[in-house]
Amino acid sequence: MRSIRPLLTAASAVAALTLTVTACGPSEENAGDKPSASTTRIADKIKIPEDLKQRLKDHGIDIDKWRGGEWRNWDRDKWLREAKDFVNPIIEDLWDPDRMREAERPDKPVEEEDISGDEGVTDPTPDPVRAKGVPAKYHASAPASGKVFFDGPEGSMVCSATVVKDPAHPGRSNMVWTAGHCVHKGKKGGWYRNIAFVPSYNDAALPTSDLEKATREQIAPYGVWWADWVKTSDQWIAQGASTGGAGAPYDFAVIRVTPEKGSSRKSLEETVGSALPVEFNAPAVPKVARLTATGYPAAAPFDGQKMFQCADRPGRLSLKADQPTMYRIGCTMTGGSSGGGWVAQGRDGKPALVSNTSIGPSTAGWLAGPRFGPEAKAVFSEVSTKYASR
Repeated sequence: MRSIRPLLTAASAVAALTLTVTACGPSEENAGDKPSASTTRIADKIKIPEDLKQRLKDHGIDIDKWRGGEWRNWDRDKWLREAKDFVNPIIEDLWDPDRMREAERPDKPVEEEDISGDEGVTDPTPDPVRAKGVPAKYHASAPASGKVFFDGPEGSMVCSATVVKDPAHPGRSNMVWTAGHCVHKGKKGGWYRNIAFVPSYNDAALPTSDLEKATREQIAPYGVWWADWVKTSDQWIAQGASTGGAGAPYDFAVIRVTPEKGSSRKSLEETVGSALPVEFNAPAVPKVARLTATGYPAAAPFDGQKMFQCADRPGRLSLKADQPTMYRIGCTMTGGSSGGGWVAQGRDGKPALVSNTSIGPSTAGWLAGPRFGPEAKAVFSEVSTKYASR
């Protein structure tokens, strides 16, 4: 996954699009590589549920080696790809303050993609809307928002995400919504590893200089929640690409989470005190007066440590004539905001999640997100149903 990069001039006739995931690699050679003593300490605490052990064995993954860092092996044969193959054993304290803070992507070139071929459907490019910092504390301003951390071949990565309501567990949801490219690489890869969600990351909006000395509780005041299960669209798995708009209309995912430490009786929703309903068959663009996108942009001029928002009236973006149109808004947020929720007034007049950040241009003037239709509803329903009796 690649973040938005300042690659093309404004005069370019071709729009450069890229998935807005930040941190496709760490600031170091590999932020996943810890000194041997640290690795041993972390590995000793690893929790592998019984039903996952056999799945690992079926793929030729030795559990003892996994404990010692085998999860860093990104050989094609060991990159679990299919939906049923997803595994995400908890490694306590892997996401420590330094590792979370350093989950930033390096600059890399992006592919160009012409999006001007569907002029009858695509609306004019919106004017940039300057992203505004969310007031601290974030838990009071946007309690359902947070960051998703995960590991890929290039190192530690980061996205944004939203706590959503679960109809199978009213008031006790453990479900999180993000972008598909924040959990799965798409057609050329498989599932990312060590996927975890941190609600209200850096809740007090501490400056980056202070975060170097911050405790885990300051950075993750509502805990670190690991993915029990993840589901993205079949279209994303088949078509998704690390740059450009391929698969973007289906670039969404749902994560079912569990607390890293202990068997807390409180759900994620109860812990943070909030969750947003997801509205499927979202209204057409002309019927949406305003969309608010929330995220943690990390590419310059941002650094990924603070939460921002953009609000704008959406337009339409069509990447392919045979695929659903996407919402598009003016917004200067950059890579790292991927997966962050887009909220509009729902049918009941209350805020509802209707999209998530998926793609944006190299010039960082706008963002686009999928409209949630039957494919998104199927992904959501499958995760909710899987855990309905638990």
